Amino acid sequence: MKKPKLPKSPKKLPFKRRTKTTEEKVSEALSDVPRITNETVEEHREEVLSSARKHIYPLQHSKRSVVRTSIVLAIVVVLGFFAFCGLSLYKLQSTSGFMYDVTRIVPFPVAKTGKTWISYESYLFELRRNMHYYRSQQGADFSTKDGKAQLARLKQQAMAQVVEDAYVKQLAKEHDVSVSDQAVANEVTLLRNQNRLGNSDRVYREVLSEFFGWTEADQRRALKQQLLQQAVVAKLDTATNARAQSALKQLTNGTDFGTVAKQMSEDAATRDNGGRYPDAITPNDPNISPVLTSELFQLQPNQVSTIINTGYTLEIVKVLDKSGDSLHAAHIQFNFKPITTYTKPLQAKQPVHEYIKVPKS
Repeated sequence: MKKPKLPKSPKKLPFKRRTKTTEEKVSEALSDVPRITNETVEEHREEVLSSARKHIYPLQHSKRSVVRTSIVLAIVVVLGFFAFCGLSLYKLQSTSGFMYDVTRIVPFPVAKTGKTWISYESYLFELRRNMHYYRSQQGADFSTKDGKAQLARLKQQAMAQVVEDAYVKQLAKEHDVSVSDQAVANEVTLLRNQNRLGNSDRVYREVLSEFFGWTEADQRRALKQQLLQQAVVAKLDTATNARAQSALKQLTNGTDFGTVAKQMSEDAATRDNGGRYPDAITPNDPNISPVLTSELFQLQPNQVSTIINTGYTLEIVKVLDKSGDSLHAAHIQFNFKPITTYTKPLQAKQPVHEYIKVPKS
């Protein structure tokens, strides 16, 4: 028996989607955008800052840590440096070039006179030039027994010199005495013109370096201190100045030069001979002060000078005769008092306190 045929289902028609209008699309898109209000802006800002803090705070903490560590290390290095320098200078009394350079930068004291500090640098300046001279010119070896004894004496001399220099500076300040750079330059020129420091710039520098380990600036520094000491004595020693003035007045009034020399000159070697130098004098005579030779060669025979300050004496000179590059002369000499005449009373009032142990005489 055949099954009856079922009627076929009708074909499905394709579904046709309705196309949205432009206005609907814009409206739908805008519906998903959050509304911007003060509250939403604040929430967004906080969200961004919270995210940034996760990276900023660790960096800030790291930066503070680096700064703190760097400061601690710097303090440790500085303290270590000063501890090393203190040990080298005050315990071991190092005279090395490195420690000398350190004292030129850092004002370590070596002694004190009253309220005046004496720099370690000035002590090493004096000591090192003498050590250099004995090494280079005398072949000294300061590591031997005799060399160590010699070094002890040089230390004693260097300390005594810088202490005296300190008192001289106090006296100079008290009595308004000073030495200009021009005066120092004139002194150097005088010495060089008489070929006492070499006949050229190169030889001049070589002489300073070979004998003392000095530069030109070092030599000018030492010369300035020497001239200051002489200027202080010249101002304070009024008695010597008065004797020289008295002698000059007698000569001006016509008294014979030889007679005044015998009566007043303090040079025992020439006084009894009317002040006459025993030998002929040349422009670079090493036995005569360069100040005197410079003056003598400007005078004519039988001409008498005014009072000449050599730094250590007051002199009145007379040219007796000239012959070529030499001459014969006579002088009347007045010796200045030693600088200790004026520094010792000051030292009694303001005793020196030394910070290193130096051998005593």
